[in-house]
Amino acid sequence: MTTELFWRRALAISTVVVAAVALSGCSIVERVTNEISDVVDPGDGTTQNIFDLEVGDCEVGDHNGGEVSTTKTVDCTEPHDSEIYSVSYLPEGDYPESAAIDAQAEKDCLAAFGPFIGAEWEDSIYDITWYFPTEGSWSDGDREILCLVYDGQLEQITGSLAGVAK
Repeated sequence: MTTELFWRRALAISTVVVAAVALSGCSIVERVTNEISDVVDPGDGTTQNIFDLEVGDCEVGDHNGGEVSTTKTVDCTEPHDSEIYSVSYLPEGDYPESAAIDAQAEKDCLAAFGPFIGAEWEDSIYDITWYFPTEGSWSDGDREILCLVYDGQLEQITGSLAGVAK
C-alpha cells in the first residue's frame, strides 16, 4: 500500500482548487510529508502488517509518502499520529490510474469523516490521508482504501478522535 497525504487547507479554498489538487497534489504531498517527518516519533509501537489494520487502530510514525508494508500501532490512549477511521474498496478491474485512486479515496474518506469525527471536514481541525493499493498488492487482490485522520497542526493525539466534534 502507499500513503497519500491530503491537505485540507488547499481544498477549502474553492471547488476549482479541489480539482487541481486531486490531479496534481505531488508538491503538497511532499511539503506536508516533510513537515510530519519533523514532528513524529515512532516510539515503542507494535509493528503491524498494513493489511491487518482496522478502523480504530492508531499508528505512530511517518512513511514519507512512500510504499509501506508495515506500520507501528499503539493503543489509542497513547500518543499517536493518526487513526484509521474508515475502510472502503476500489472496484475490480485493471489497476486504476493515480488520479482515479485519489478521486475515489477523497470521495470515500470525506464521506466517512463527518460521521466518525462528529463535525464536517471543512469545519474540523483535523486532516486526512489514506493508504491505497500498489500495482503489486493489486495483483494480489488488494482493493482497500484505508482512511486516516491526523491533527492539522501535526501534533500527536491522545485518545480516539471518534465523536470529538472538532
